Amino acid sequence: MAKLIYSFIMSLDGYVADRDGRFDWGEPDEEVHTFVNGLQREIGTYLFGRRLYEVMVAWEDPSAFAQEPAYIQDFAELWKAADKVVFSRTLDRPSSERTRIEREFDAGAVRQLKADAGHDLAVGGPELAAAAIRAGLVDEFQMFISPVAVGGGKKYLPEDVRLRLELLEERRFRNGVVFLRYANRT
Repeated sequence: MAKLIYSFIMSLDGYVADRDGRFDWGEPDEEVHTFVNGLQREIGTYLFGRRLYEVMVAWEDPSAFAQEPAYIQDFAELWKAADKVVFSRTLDRPSSERTRIEREFDAGAVRQLKADAGHDLAVGGPELAAAAIRAGLVDEFQMFISPVAVGGGKKYLPEDVRLRLELLEERRFRNGVVFLRYANRT
């Protein structure tokens, strides 16, 4: 069975976006981005909420990144090659290839998607991830902790869950970012 992975860049105080919805403080440098690309090679399907999908769909056109460094172009190619499932009640149609829209989060359908998948899946967006965490679907947590505190905003983890995690990997980057990878043992 494929794993469902929740991977996100977050502040030291646990937020993926600040009170204004900004996350530019966590933009990865070349070293971190290259590492992220390596992790994304294992992902066959992304599960997104509408807001994160609307941010990420910019990666759909790799030619838009033709003048960017190779690690940026690489990420655009990885994005384009993966399937995407967008959970949205308001989005009429996807703006990217290999994408379908689901109106409601259905834990049973996601469980079946994991069982049928040939590659791992990634869930993106804290609200959608919270639903997957509450349903016991997230197998692995990948945290890129930026050396900044933002004081509030959207939290990486929902407040109403209790998790028991096993540390699988840790890595420090030159820019102060720390990567932690945990298995969910809950």
